[in-house]
Amino acid sequence: MIAVAIVATAAALAVALWFERARVRAVRQVDQMAASLRDDVGVRSDSMNSALDRLERAAQDRATAPQVDAAEARRYRASLSSITLGVVLVDQEGRRVFDNPYAAAFLAGRHGDAVVGDTVDQLTTEALVSGATAVQEVQLFGPPRKTLHVIANPIVDGDQHLGVVVLIDDVTEQERLDAIRRDFVANISHELRTPIGAISLLAETLADEPDPAVASSLANRLSSEAHRLTGTIDDLLQLSRIEHGADDDFVPVVIQQVIARAVDRVRAAADQRDVEIGVQLPERELVVRGDDLQLTSAIANLVDNGIKYTNAAEGVLSVRARDAGEHIEIVVQDNGIGIPPKDRDRIFERFYRVDRGRSRSSGGTGLGLAIVRHVLVNHGGRISVDSTEGDGTTFTIELPALGGVQDQPEPTLPEASNRPEPHRKPKGGQS
Repeated sequence: MIAVAIVATAAALAVALWFERARVRAVRQVDQMAASLRDDVGVRSDSMNSALDRLERAAQDRATAPQVDAAEARRYRASLSSITLGVVLVDQEGRRVFDNPYAAAFLAGRHGDAVVGDTVDQLTTEALVSGATAVQEVQLFGPPRKTLHVIANPIVDGDQHLGVVVLIDDVTEQERLDAIRRDFVANISHELRTPIGAISLLAETLADEPDPAVASSLANRLSSEAHRLTGTIDDLLQLSRIEHGADDDFVPVVIQQVIARAVDRVRAAADQRDVEIGVQLPERELVVRGDDLQLTSAIANLVDNGIKYTNAAEGVLSVRARDAGEHIEIVVQDNGIGIPPKDRDRIFERFYRVDRGRSRSSGGTGLGLAIVRHVLVNHGGRISVDSTEGDGTTFTIELPALGGVQDQPEPTLPEASNRPEPHRKPKGGQS
């Protein structure tokens, strides 16, 4: 009986061992099938259930992989389409396989824009042949005038060349800002160095001058240069305060009062140059929300600017205001020398002058129109310029009206400014 039991036990163990080996082989085979669907060779399951679970997950992942790739591709395409940078993808044969809307606008363009497409083709060929980055600047004379940087960079994966990516970057605004910064540094250096040099020279001459009459003349010139330097510094400080100003302290402001104070501020300069200032304002108050000092400074700078550039022989300058619906409109018009078209986009830059010789003789700092622009930015307003060389300039300001749209009576000439308007109506202006 004992022998029979031992044999039976051995047979049972053998059968169990065979089944275990068969189970392990089956688990391994399932693991291999899963590994063929997923890149995780070497992973071993500890049971048939876990192996089958792994195979099921691998099959699901494989089934959804094309959908995931397609979604990823759509995401990349949408990202490239939303950026303000031209992107062109070219394969290893030089064929364009993708271009985002920003680039397509240039590639499909005519006339000047067609130059961009030719440049893209040229740089793509260079990058494919040399395997190195190719760069070129393209000038489009417009209008509007633009400067583009076109960069072709090879796409390399190890030793394999997959094509070229071309970037089209519009650097027009960046170059404009760089030019403004360069001009600002050069101009402020000149504006400060000139009076400082004159003060130094006059002081040295005055120290050794025995003639009282000459000494008095030198002292007057010394005082004039000191005032000029002070004026430049004051304008810089004012511009800095306006640039960093907030609207927290804005209150209702009556435009008629702003214009009256602005005209009074420059009345002496107008009388000195024999310039007539005619003011036309409606009887009903025009009210905006803002800073009284900033608005007065802006109007005064525009009027002062007109006084400096108005022809002395027939010096006339008008200031008008009216309700234009949702906006209050203020117009400052002169019959001066006018602004050349090439200068109109830059007259609101700091220290920029249309006629440097005339500006220097008139004593301006070159900051007046920059102050005007920043005041209007702070108040949500805007300014436009209409000018004809030799015939004058018209600056038109629009400020959001406070209290909605109301009809206004026809403008009348206040008694305080009862100077006749000139018979001739100037068309435009200067800076």
